Amino acid sequence: MTTDHIRVPLVVPGTRPELADVEAKILSERGRISLLYQVLLNSKPIAQGWEAMLTAVRNRTSVDPAIRELVILRVAVLNQAAFEFDAHVPHAEKAGLSQEKNDGVRAADVPQVYTDLERLVLELTDRMTRDVTVPAELMQQIQSHFGVTETVELVATVAAYNMVSRFLVALNVSH
Repeated sequence: MTTDHIRVPLVVPGTRPELADVEAKILSERGRISLLYQVLLNSKPIAQGWEAMLTAVRNRTSVDPAIRELVILRVAVLNQAAFEFDAHVPHAEKAGLSQEKNDGVRAADVPQVYTDLERLVLELTDRMTRDVTVPAELMQQIQSHFGVTETVELVATVAAYNMVSRFLVALNVSH
């Protein structure tokens, strides 16, 4: 695998002693230091903050893992972040999303394979990602179903993965 196309140098794990604590945290949460984190390690405070935020979003919220992964896949598609999409397909499968649903997020118009709740969440994802502004009626529907805490967590998930995908695309992080 060549990484010449990535717009900043990769930090090879174990080569910068001042990053040992951050690398240890990443390894404990992720099990490896991925290409994304090798880019992030160019800035210790960003790598630390990123790890804390994304660990909270992925592993500490009450959002159903299937909903979370559906959102992540859709954001990746909308932002043309193939690296992120590919990274999350296994997580989506583990969370119980079918191949049909994983593929469905690629469609411009959401196909009928999704439940009403999944369609609602995908609409939120599309609005937040494409338009930024979320209509009040849609947000009321989200809050009616999810309640306050889970609404905050769901919105944070969409927002966080917009950050991830835009970071990846801007720095040309891909396989």
